[in-house]
Amino acid sequence: MNWKIKLILNKTAQDIVIKNHYLHRKAPCSFAFGLYDNDELVGVVMYGTPSSAPLRKGLCGIEESGNVIELTRLWIDDKIGKNAESYLIGNTIKKVNKEIVVSFSEIDQGHIGTVYQATSFLYTGLSAKRTNWTVEGINKHCQTIADKYTSKELKEKYGDKFKLVPRPRKHRYVFINAKKKRRKELINKIKYPLLPYPKKST
Repeated sequence: MNWKIKLILNKTAQDIVIKNHYLHRKAPCSFAFGLYDNDELVGVVMYGTPSSAPLRKGLCGIEESGNVIELTRLWIDDKIGKNAESYLIGNTIKKVNKEIVVSFSEIDQGHIGTVYQATSFLYTGLSAKRTNWTVEGINKHCQTIADKYTSKELKEKYGDKFKLVPRPRKHRYVFINAKKKRRKELINKIKYPLLPYPKKST
C-alpha cells in the first residue's frame, strides 16, 4: 500500500463523481481530497455546505447552523477495497473548517453506513419523511428547484411535468470535529436522538 492524500480542485472532484459515483451528479463542495495509489487517483471525498437550511439549523440549533458541513460524496475505485473509504475519511475530516460533519447513507442503495460506523460517526436515526420537487427532463437537485420557484410557479410553468415524489429516507450520521469539552458540548446540542448503529439484516 502506497497511499497518499492530496487536496484536489473542485472541478477534478466533480468530474470524477459525475462519472463514477452512483448518483452521477454534482454535489456541494468546499473541500475535495483525492486518494492516490502510486500517483493514480483512486478515490475522492467531498465536503460542502448542506443545501438544506432546516438541516443546518436542526442538527445542533440555529446558533451552530454556520458550523455545519456535509460529507457529500465518497467514491473509491473498486480495485482498491473498502478499507480505503475509512482511510480517506479518517485522514481528511479533521482538515475541514467546521466542527459538525453530517453525512447520509442511502437505504434504497442497500447502504447502512458501515464506513461511518468505522470512523466513529454518531448515528442519529433516519432522515425525515419528505417529498422531492421534480420536473421531468430537468436533472437538478430538488433543493435547487425549490430555491428558485414556488410550487404554484412550477405548476404554471411545467404543468404535468412537475411532480411531488416521496423522498427515500436515509440513515443520518454526525461526526463532531472537536475535542474534549467542546466535543461534549456539541454532542449535548444535537437535536436528534443518539441511537445504536443499524445492522444489515441477515
